[in-house]
Amino acid sequence: MARRSCKGRGHSLEVIAMLNILIPVDGSSHALLAVHHAVRLVHAGLRARFVVANVQESATLYEMVVAHDPEVLEKVSEGAGLDLMRPAVALLEAAGQKVEKEVATGDPAHMLIEIVERFGCHAVIMTAGTGGGLRAALLGSVTQHLVDHSPVPVTVVREPVAPSEEDL
Repeated sequence: MARRSCKGRGHSLEVIAMLNILIPVDGSSHALLAVHHAVRLVHAGLRARFVVANVQESATLYEMVVAHDPEVLEKVSEGAGLDLMRPAVALLEAAGQKVEKEVATGDPAHMLIEIVERFGCHAVIMTAGTGGGLRAALLGSVTQHLVDHSPVPVTVVREPVAPSEEDL
């Protein structure tokens, strides 16, 4: 990534020519809100590359016993993750953006922070929870963990709220 140094008034400011931004997705249409937000930012002039990531749960004991082969489980997990990312990747690529894909296995909150560090991401754009009900009123646990522990800024995208009759 190209970096330039700007000096002025006795201060040195490092300017990053292109941001690496992580967008975690779980395959839900709700998660695509973060992708749509990223595309709007790009259309407004943001220069960025995107890492779209999906974190699969670790295999259960039953799956390990039935599969007999850890490589088979790994391939199935990776295939599922890539399939769940397909709509997000397609939206970003249709907007002319460079996209890297990453499928990880394990605890989503910790794996996403590891992905931020491994890919040198400068920011995260993600949705709050999975949408709907009480969960929509609160940040999801993974989102909350990233807000609290991410080494980079996290933008949380919420579903647009329809105006009430009182607002009209």
